[in-house]
Amino acid sequence: MKQVYIYKKFERFWHWSQAALILFLALTGFEIHGSFSLLGFEKAVSFHRVASYLLLALIAFSIFWHFTTGEWKQYIPTLSKLKDQVQYYTVGIFINAPHPTIKSARKKLNPLQAITYLGFKLLMAPVMILTGLLYLYYKTFDVNDIIVVSDIPLSWIAWLHTLGAWLLMAFIVVHVYMTTTGHSVTSNIKAMLTGWDLLEDDTEEKKDLNNTQNEAS
Repeated sequence: MKQVYIYKKFERFWHWSQAALILFLALTGFEIHGSFSLLGFEKAVSFHRVASYLLLALIAFSIFWHFTTGEWKQYIPTLSKLKDQVQYYTVGIFINAPHPTIKSARKKLNPLQAITYLGFKLLMAPVMILTGLLYLYYKTFDVNDIIVVSDIPLSWIAWLHTLGAWLLMAFIVVHVYMTTTGHSVTSNIKAMLTGWDLLEDDTEEKKDLNNTQNEAS
């Protein structure tokens, strides 16, 4: 085992800022939906709008950061050891079986995490952003007679946005649970706070990578 600096400053800032904004958007969004009353409808709408703009700005910066640093490669899906990873989370983790993949700065996500987070970035997040913008500017689009928008009932957009919010909340619950499956209950959270994580020696991983490269050549 060794200490490795795995999460960079912006990565940690982006992660926690995004989490805070999503939770605040959920709080104000469900109040707008009428689920409860805390801030008041008008304040909830105003705060929800401001938080949504901040999240869009954060997403824009994070996209730029991922592509300029090459971190986008972390989300490339692979079938290698995917079955082993599923078996580990469904059975192995409960019998103290060894983890099928080795985490490293070059490979922070296991195959199942990579697919899940890629799905979040390419499906769930865009749906929330698109429906949110359509709902926010629906009247403006309608005045300009944009057919694509005017032919979609506002109730459908609201329903899709609310459905996306529930799915996002479910994702967060699973995500928080998965943070407890590290070397200790809080090790993954500490790593995302400090940037440093206690990782296994990646010698075997390097051997696998060399073998794969040799076979390809």
